Amino acid sequence: MGSALNGNEDKVVETVMVGRYIEMEQEGESKTIKSRLSSLLWHGGSAYDAWFSCASNQVAQVLLTLPYSFSQLGMMSGILFQLFYGLMGSWTAYLISILYVEYRTRKEREKVDFRNHVIQWFEVLDGLLGKHWRNVGLAFNCTFLLFGSVIQLIACASNIYYINDKLDKRTWTYIFGACCATTVFIPSFHNYRIWSFLGLLMTTYTAWYLTVASLLHGQVEGVKHSGPTKLVLYFTGATNILYTFGGHAVTVEIMHAMWKPQKFKAIYLLATLYVLTLTLPSAASVYWAFGDLLLDHSNAFALLPRTAWRDAAVVLMLIHQFITFGFACTPLYFVWEKLVGLHDCRSLCKRAAARLPVVVPIWFLAIIFPFFGPINSAVGSLLVSFTVYIIPSLAHMLTFRTAAARESAVEPPPRFVGRWIGMYTINAFVVGWVLVVGFGFGGWASMTNFVRQIDTFGLFTKCYQCPPPPGLPLPTNATDPSTAPFPTNVHNYTIPTISNMSPSPSPSPSYIVHHHRRHHHHGL
Repeated sequence: MGSALNGNEDKVVETVMVGRYIEMEQEGESKTIKSRLSSLLWHGGSAYDAWFSCASNQVAQVLLTLPYSFSQLGMMSGILFQLFYGLMGSWTAYLISILYVEYRTRKEREKVDFRNHVIQWFEVLDGLLGKHWRNVGLAFNCTFLLFGSVIQLIACASNIYYINDKLDKRTWTYIFGACCATTVFIPSFHNYRIWSFLGLLMTTYTAWYLTVASLLHGQVEGVKHSGPTKLVLYFTGATNILYTFGGHAVTVEIMHAMWKPQKFKAIYLLATLYVLTLTLPSAASVYWAFGDLLLDHSNAFALLPRTAWRDAAVVLMLIHQFITFGFACTPLYFVWEKLVGLHDCRSLCKRAAARLPVVVPIWFLAIIFPFFGPINSAVGSLLVSFTVYIIPSLAHMLTFRTAAARESAVEPPPRFVGRWIGMYTINAFVVGWVLVVGFGFGGWASMTNFVRQIDTFGLFTKCYQCPPPPGLPLPTNATDPSTAPFPTNVHNYTIPTISNMSPSPSPSPSYIVHHHRRHHHHGL
């Protein structure tokens, strides 16, 4: 098996390396049309499959909240934070890939067989650093993936509401929770080939729809771009971007599904570069068009006029969020299978039935905290900061702290980063930056904003940020324009906002947008 990691091109050795999927290359000439079609759509393990999985998983529903983050950060800070955290996320994904290859090589030298076992991040930490690191990694990783799945479910309900508002968002959460539970039938990341490909196409369409529609719409009358105005909003927006490029908590599982995991090193960086071509134009365009109105609209769909183009984008994002729910949940399924002793079970139905209890707490938490947008920042600061930035950096530093470990490293640092000294310097910077800015300031800001949402709406709110019936006054505890509890749905209602509750001879921004849309309808 070790020869596969050293570049052996023999097909049989490569398939043995992947363990569970050995049957793929052994069929040889006897493959039927059905099996060939199944391999094309279902069985993926190439570098291209890994790239699609990384890019598709990284640019999920955050695409819709990044304009909201730009309104909190301002245009320049929003762009710089995307570039900075995109690069930092690619670096820590690279570290995770190095640690995975190191762990797997050591175990395979000990004749450990992974044929019926999917390696996970906490097992890498266990094998390299011991049980205490395993427990910390398991706790952070599972909690992050749990809330990552919750966010996808919340996003489904938030998006479908812009097509059909006859049902409230809580009811839509019930419905999509049942739909997303069907992901228990997808065995592993090896089987996401067609889904990750389609998912990336869907988000690409949505990103360019947001860009083109905003540019054609033009700036609303009296548009203001006042961000950043408050430290709370600034660091809340920054942690949402930290969350955006922290989607590599599933890196180990994606690598394990590859025929040649050692080829993963640059895949996440290449995926991030593509993702930036989607997130930067869309967020900048929507913010340019609507400015400070985004402070009250965490979902970019809320400000764009309803057309067939927008409805198509909503539907495609719903499908993609189903796929991303599976990405986030599959590692949790693996952990649960190992806990109940069914991970090596050959029966898909038994494994699917065993996985169902994992979906229940996700469903429940999505109903308790339906705060689309603010929950992203809270998860980013408290969980993503440690799970995919601090822990991988510290783990790499400790794994190779001795001269013997550095000399025998399977993947030594490249020359362009300064070898080991440069590697340790970058890792120390990542730990310090994320601990202070991401977890410290970001945690304070995002939790302050999150608590405001709870104080304003309460837990189990039936329809978060839905317009109230005409004439209904705003709650008295909503005193901050940036957290106005009932953001205006500019297409169906004209309701009071915090900024226009006092008498004023000039029309409010919400009226301007509503009035503008009635007289200037655009095709996108």
